[in-house]
Amino acid sequence: MVLGLIPARYASTRLPGKPLVDLGGQSMIERVVRQARQANLARVVVATDDERILRHVQEFGGEAVLTRPDHPSGTDRLWEAFQQLGAPADVHCIVNIQGDEPFIHPAQINALADLFADPATAPAIATLVKPVVSAEELFSPHLPKVVLDAQGHALYFSRHPLPYQRNRPEADWLAHHRYLRHLGLYAYQPAVLGQLTRLPVSPLEAAESLEQLRWLEAGYQIRCAETELDAFGIDTPEDVEKARVRLGA
Repeated sequence: MVLGLIPARYASTRLPGKPLVDLGGQSMIERVVRQARQANLARVVVATDDERILRHVQEFGGEAVLTRPDHPSGTDRLWEAFQQLGAPADVHCIVNIQGDEPFIHPAQINALADLFADPATAPAIATLVKPVVSAEELFSPHLPKVVLDAQGHALYFSRHPLPYQRNRPEADWLAHHRYLRHLGLYAYQPAVLGQLTRLPVSPLEAAESLEQLRWLEAGYQIRCAETELDAFGIDTPEDVEKARVRLGA
């Protein structure tokens, strides 16, 4: 069984109450849940730290659990939620779906879940990558880049373009190399998710502020599935207005 978990915090420095923001007559978290339900998931559950979000999800017919407010990351929140659900033994894959991406495509979720279909070849961790198509993407520190090995495992993630092309001007980099950026969708084997929550912050993670580097430093492999579909995360009031325009609201 593939379980979809959606971490949703009420507190946000730039956009407090973000999961409850109205987008064309539906809250952001409702839109995320409805998109996730179209994927090949046996169950979709919101993991929140706030009673208001819990009640709201239940009111529109979704499933939610209330977690501690002091988790240092969404990964820790997911693990507590999984425990609250009784850690079902028939769950072989947990997909971590970002609660601030109301336009997430079911095919993106399925691309990760499909990697876990065969237990003999299932990765410990999987995530999603997308080709970089513009210089703006390539040089934005807000859009982490990733390089892979020949088997599709991540070698490194960085906010800086990877690789650095020593003998070319930066303006020519995109024309001479196929760059990949990371999309913040993850899937894990349940036991591995529990192990990840016990790892301390690592030096590379602290330097780049990218949690997945903690896992690489600890020796975990991260399998990457590729998509052509973009992500649209909402972090600011300006992002909310862009989403409403996209919805025609």
